[in-house]
Amino acid sequence: MDTKTMKAVVYNKKASPDRLIYQDVEKPAPGDNEVLVRIVASSVNAADYRSMRMGMIPKRKIFGADIAGRVESIGKNVRQFKPGDEVIGDLADCGFGGFAEYAAAPEKALVLKPAGLMFDEAAALPLAGVTALQSLRDKGNIQKEQKVLIVGAGGGVGTFAVQLAKYFGATVTGVCGAGNVEQTHSLGADHVIDYTKEDFTKSPEGFDLIVAVNGSTPLTAYRRLLNPDGVYVMVGGALLQIFKSLLFGWALSLGSKKMLSLAAKSNQKDLQFIAKLAEDGRIRPVIDRRYPLEKTAEAVRYLDEGHARGKVVLNIE
Repeated sequence: MDTKTMKAVVYNKKASPDRLIYQDVEKPAPGDNEVLVRIVASSVNAADYRSMRMGMIPKRKIFGADIAGRVESIGKNVRQFKPGDEVIGDLADCGFGGFAEYAAAPEKALVLKPAGLMFDEAAALPLAGVTALQSLRDKGNIQKEQKVLIVGAGGGVGTFAVQLAKYFGATVTGVCGAGNVEQTHSLGADHVIDYTKEDFTKSPEGFDLIVAVNGSTPLTAYRRLLNPDGVYVMVGGALLQIFKSLLFGWALSLGSKKMLSLAAKSNQKDLQFIAKLAEDGRIRPVIDRRYPLEKTAEAVRYLDEGHARGKVVLNIE
């Protein structure tokens, strides 16, 4: 292979049936403050297909926020990493680029990979792990012994949210489909509701904190489930629901109950925190399926169907 090119999955609006095409492209060169990473594994997130739908296409037309790999070379101002270091990164706020053999990323987007984790496990951590952390700790202000409801407990963000809520000392109820009940229990949930058998919005119990991942349940139903001073945090969701939350969240937040939505932000400290918890065995990534890079379109389609149990990972090297 020519050392100036690499394999990547490139978005092409005109291609059919899939718009994600596996092809040769120019290999990136790191800027002065950037690190060139040879990617061993990446993972797929809702952010990938949502951005495509909304026409928010990265400059280089390569999606993929989560990466795990080895530092190939560094720009002259980089101080935190050296060639050969094993790293993980979240490229969501710096142009994506993870569905490829190499990516150039600002050093602040990367942290050292936990030594005990395989590359594909490490690639499952960044975006979903940090999103779960920010929803519980920053937006939800989670406290010990609170009653916490995680809706969408079977997916990428949900599996981390269940484990993190337990780490913070909460009593956790997970809501998921029949196929994820056992898994949600195994991640530490105290109670699990199978939404195919039971309407969780009719629960007689109130909650101090509700984190809803990618749901379409009416906001008023969530508000009814909140205890006084309770907080609801929406993470992702159907576009219409996000719009309603932005429009009516403030009105529903009058009084002691708060209805909030999270726009997760890449953050090196938070990624380090998640990586350390994974290294210490306090949280573990749940991986549903692994695909090779050339099958990225298939991997994105599978995640978009909404039945993935945990994360969908691309093995690149």
